[in-house]
Amino acid sequence: MPSLSRLSMAAAALAAGLLVAAPGQAAPAAKAKPAAAAKASTWPSAPGDMSLGNPAAPVHVVEYLSLTCPHCAHFNETTFPAFRAKYVDTGRVYYTIRELLTAPPQVAAAGFLMARCGDGSHYFAIVDQVFRSQPKWQSGQIKPIFLEIAKANGLTEAQFNACLTDEKAQDALEKRIQYAVETDHVTGTPTFFVNGEQLPNASVPELADLEAAVAKAQKAGRR
Repeated sequence: MPSLSRLSMAAAALAAGLLVAAPGQAAPAAKAKPAAAAKASTWPSAPGDMSLGNPAAPVHVVEYLSLTCPHCAHFNETTFPAFRAKYVDTGRVYYTIRELLTAPPQVAAAGFLMARCGDGSHYFAIVDQVFRSQPKWQSGQIKPIFLEIAKANGLTEAQFNACLTDEKAQDALEKRIQYAVETDHVTGTPTFFVNGEQLPNASVPELADLEAAVAKAQKAGRR
């Protein structure tokens, strides 16, 4: 995971227009907005939380993820849809994404900045599409792939470029990374918390693992 100084360097590289890289090379950076809720969340929030579901649900699941993390992409494709349908969309779980950057950090940052572009209403769709685009990155041409995703979510090329070079958005991203490292002490992705308790991260959780953690939290009645 990049240090804050490395993140600042990534932002500077982004501002200079460096937006082409494949995993293992130098790359870009990114932007966002919290999801609207009908009422205040029961759960403590962190800077820039992006959430789905019922904020008054008895269980709060937080996932720290990076858009360049292949394990996160695997979870997004194989486990999250069933978890969302069973728990989040039914109001049983309040689900929150918190952002972290893994190598190459500029690419992860660019994806997050793009996801938060505009009013952030396409955040979760863009996160999903960036994950699913990972197999295309081997060409090293990341910008055309991200631009295609941006346009599919209603952004013009000018808006896309403006979001990636927005200094306030870059500063906000840096604050989110600082919170991850200094407050939640997260060092890798994916990392999950269920009602504030971190799950073992030796492997990516399966649906059964999350079901067990949710059941445990419900039984404990922790808030």
